[in-house]
Amino acid sequence: MKWMALKNKDEEMNLIILELRNSLASLQEQLVKEESEKKAAMDSLAKEKEARVSLERSKASLSEELDKVQAELDSANQRIESINDMYKLLQEYNSSLQIYNSKLQTDVTAAHETIKRGEKERLAAVENLHNLRGEHKSLQDQLTSSIASQDGVMKQKEALLNEVACLRMELHQIKDDRVQYQQQAQSLAVEASKYKELATNSSGLEEKCLSQGNQIQILHDQLAVAERKLQMSDTFALEKRKEFEGQKEIIKELHKCLEDAEFKLIEGEKLRKKLHNTILELKGNIRVFCRVRPQLADDSSSNHGKVFSYPTVMEYLDRSIDMTHNGQKHSFIFDKVFMPDVSQEEVFVEISQLVQSALDGYKVCIFAYGQTGSGKTYTMMGKPGQPDEKGLIPRSLEQIFQTTQALQHQGWRYEMQVSMLEIYNETIRDLLSTNRDSSRFENGVTGKQYMIKHDANGNTQVSDLTIVDVQSSREVSFLLDRAAQSRSVGRTQMNEQSSRSHFVFTMRITGVNESTEQQVQGVLNLIDLAGSERLSKSGSTGDRLKETQAINKSLSSLADVIFALAKKEDHVPFRNSKLTYLLQPCLGGDSKTLMFVNLSPEPSSASESLCSLRFAARVNACEIGTPRRQLNIRTSNSRLSYG
Repeated sequence: MKWMALKNKDEEMNLIILELRNSLASLQEQLVKEESEKKAAMDSLAKEKEARVSLERSKASLSEELDKVQAELDSANQRIESINDMYKLLQEYNSSLQIYNSKLQTDVTAAHETIKRGEKERLAAVENLHNLRGEHKSLQDQLTSSIASQDGVMKQKEALLNEVACLRMELHQIKDDRVQYQQQAQSLAVEASKYKELATNSSGLEEKCLSQGNQIQILHDQLAVAERKLQMSDTFALEKRKEFEGQKEIIKELHKCLEDAEFKLIEGEKLRKKLHNTILELKGNIRVFCRVRPQLADDSSSNHGKVFSYPTVMEYLDRSIDMTHNGQKHSFIFDKVFMPDVSQEEVFVEISQLVQSALDGYKVCIFAYGQTGSGKTYTMMGKPGQPDEKGLIPRSLEQIFQTTQALQHQGWRYEMQVSMLEIYNETIRDLLSTNRDSSRFENGVTGKQYMIKHDANGNTQVSDLTIVDVQSSREVSFLLDRAAQSRSVGRTQMNEQSSRSHFVFTMRITGVNESTEQQVQGVLNLIDLAGSERLSKSGSTGDRLKETQAINKSLSSLADVIFALAKKEDHVPFRNSKLTYLLQPCLGGDSKTLMFVNLSPEPSSASESLCSLRFAARVNACEIGTPRRQLNIRTSNSRLSYG
């Protein structure tokens, strides 16, 4: 506020100096005019001597007037010197403000390092938890295998017991037969003494008895082997039981470690949310990231690498970018600057915590700005069919659904709704509408008119817009593909396939914690703006000319809104375009907003890049309302709402 007041005072001083200089110029002109009149009078004196007295009087009066003019000039010079002194004081105060701003940036960097350390600790806890779960699963598998092995041994033991019982029964039967045969042999032996003619029969019976004795011995050996197997199986079962008890103790310890890790994870998540929101408040509500796309194969190779440079001073590392245009160097500082070789994953890491804020119950808006061909759609959507080059929208969706799954064990249940629209020639089109007639253009007007409405809580609704409930990132990807096929694109001199409309992706998130009865309501807006370009460079004619004019008008309205917010004017012209009216809660409300300014490294695009950088710098200077978390806590008697 003081800086703005000083700036206004500086402008007033400049106006006063300008007025004084104009007055000085008029006085000098008057002096020249009077001197010419004096010369004419002297010439007239030579010709007309009789008028010498009157001319001397006139000369005296002119001298008096000259003295008065000189006095006025001296007074004006004194006023100019005092104003210059005051201007020097203003410059010194501005320098002190810049030093104080640098100190604030250093504090922000320190806080950012603190949140990074907290994030590393949280990742370490998650990895430890993952390892513990893996060990728990391995032990569970070993326990299952041991139980199955024990069941097999018990079944084998029962089979051996049954076999032993059968063998014992056969042995008993053989013993009975042997006794019977012995009795028969004795009776035959008695009879043999009486009947020698039966000796041959008696010898045959003895051989038969001997063979049966051999069979009995074999059965005895089999019985001994079965008893040894039974003893070994009993020993094995006892060892498995001891091992099972030991594994049960280990599982109990692992369960305890798992509970401790989950508690630490919950506490770490609370700390992360607190530090994350503190960092965002320190950095301001509208943050600006700058990204320069890499050189492409069809780009001109002249002056390659000379348009942009990146300071390596630690204070401005990854936050400053220098641009050289027409021999003049321009320096800019943003919240983050991505060089051309930065991957999509590295870009997403920087905004992942902002996406998390939508799950925490905040309204979040991320939009990409820049000229045609600067890489906006690549940043937001990536390249289809190449997983490593996915953009911010698909990566954000994956993070949201992965996080909601991970939070289920904490009692959270989430519902997500998705809508997609484009603003084409100042007309809203529903990209998910199944009714083709509602999206068909007739003389530049759609069959269905969509109205933008804002409620008292800062929520935006578009009448008759298709809203789809989704439960997985795959469903949303299908809807994105469908919307991409319906989006308006065209060919210009700046890009072969240029987006001719503003694309707005909105996800509404409602989460309920069944254990704490908390309810959060977050909104994630991801916006791919149409390319800004001058008519002379776009080469547009006919319908393309109308499209370009509509795009430039809406982006110009966006600039007017940003400038009005930066100057803290009472009236902000949100209603001048459909785009700014749709973004009103994000730009002038309680949303967490991030702008990506995308730049082309082509020397031929330098003037457009400089305009984009200057606009981004104005956006970075804006201050909007403090973000509010949409949190509801339901009790048995009432329902409390916290902002």
